[in-house]
Amino acid sequence: MTTTRPGPTAADRRRWARYLAEERAEAQVYRDLARRRDGEERDILLALADAEGRHEQHWLDLLGSEPQRLPAPSLNARTLGWMARRFGSIFVLALAQNAEQRSPYDSEPYATAQMAADEKVHREVVRGLAARGRRRLSGTFRAAVFGANDGLVSNLALVMGIGATGVSAQFVLFSGIAGLLAGALSMGAGEYVSVRSQREMLDATEPSDYADAAFPDLDLDANELALVYRTRGMPEDEAEARARRVIQAAHAVEDAHPITGPVAVSGDHDVVGSALGAAVSSFLFFASGAIIPVLPWIFGLSGTAAVVVALVLVGIALLATGAMVGLLSGAPPLKRGLRQLAIGYGAAAVTYGLGLLFGVSAG
Repeated sequence: MTTTRPGPTAADRRRWARYLAEERAEAQVYRDLARRRDGEERDILLALADAEGRHEQHWLDLLGSEPQRLPAPSLNARTLGWMARRFGSIFVLALAQNAEQRSPYDSEPYATAQMAADEKVHREVVRGLAARGRRRLSGTFRAAVFGANDGLVSNLALVMGIGATGVSAQFVLFSGIAGLLAGALSMGAGEYVSVRSQREMLDATEPSDYADAAFPDLDLDANELALVYRTRGMPEDEAEARARRVIQAAHAVEDAHPITGPVAVSGDHDVVGSALGAAVSSFLFFASGAIIPVLPWIFGLSGTAAVVVALVLVGIALLATGAMVGLLSGAPPLKRGLRQLAIGYGAAAVTYGLGLLFGVSAG
């Protein structure tokens, strides 16, 4: 005995119209992003838009015709659309990745299994595109976010602790500026030493042409040039053949300068960057965050008013930096923002409590 599905209800049709609006909005997001890309990424985004178009057609077929009044897309879809038209950045792809993860088609009886599978695959496709962008942003941008966050938390904790002891507003201001400079200088110096050491290590490991002039004097049948290639990861047989070709070329043309190995690191220096540039960037990133907790005292506030304003300003900044970290890592931005807020306020609460304790003891 077979059972037949009852006819669609008014609620079903409203839900289909909502799905139709969402699919159209998502397809438009991908088209807007594609306009800001070229090559393979553009083709992938247009293919995603076409797939959303197939899903759109499914709901349109079920509805029978275009609804007279289509519901507005969700706030998330409208936000994505607005960002895609104006920015077309990694953040849009990160948010789109999370949106694809929330697809309702697994539990939707009128959605096909293929549509549910499509949405899962779409999430992985968008995740892959977002990962490319994250790699492009992984250097300076990530350093900026984390550097600013370090400045926010450390200097907020400092001024809260100092302020709780009951000292004058001028002393709190001086302590905040001193903490800003000390932390920023420490970050800059540490980054300079780190990058400089890494560049020196690369200099020591990069292949050189030190022995090239001696190639014509090497024995063609028994030479150590093959050992050089083997140390760079080449298999023994291939290293022997490569060494023989190089020596033969050197005998034929004594001023030949062959490439000295298959494992080159010539691009690593560009990846590492300038030690001075890294130091200056770290100084500025830390200082940009550390100045925010001090702003109330700079503008003449004191006491409870200064503390409340500092907490509000830093709280907004912590939510922003936490959300950015979440977007870069593919995690929910609000959750990461709230986590960052809790960490920052937790550190400030500890130092504020210590400041109250020392203030009472001193009194």
